[in-house]
Amino acid sequence: MPGRTTFTPAEISYLRSQRLGRIATVDPRGRPRVVPTGFRYNAETGTIDLSGANLASTRRYQDVQQNPHVAFVVDDLVSTDPWRPRAVHIRGTVTIHEPDDPSEEPWMRLTPTSVSSFGLDHS
Repeated sequence: MPGRTTFTPAEISYLRSQRLGRIATVDPRGRPRVVPTGFRYNAETGTIDLSGANLASTRRYQDVQQNPHVAFVVDDLVSTDPWRPRAVHIRGTVTIHEPDDPSEEPWMRLTPTSVSSFGLDHS
């Protein structure tokens, strides 16, 4: 069952405070892969824009060309005593954006089909 497809104000605030997340993709043989990647919340589109050094040469880039369905998580620990993790979990589809200028890097846009979070209600 799909969840919410939009972000709450608390999720947006948290996403804006972070710069690194983990994207889970599936390779052509059906094996999962999780890797860190840079991102930013795009307020105009309500999406997550993903980037990275030499993105076009990465396996995650190749994976989403074959299967655009991904999971993406941004998380951290507010405290270890008491244990207070926070996270935003997003499932969705990725589209690849190739720049017109060859000196610019391609990037990916994650459009959410499901958004959930926890631990954001504590400061």
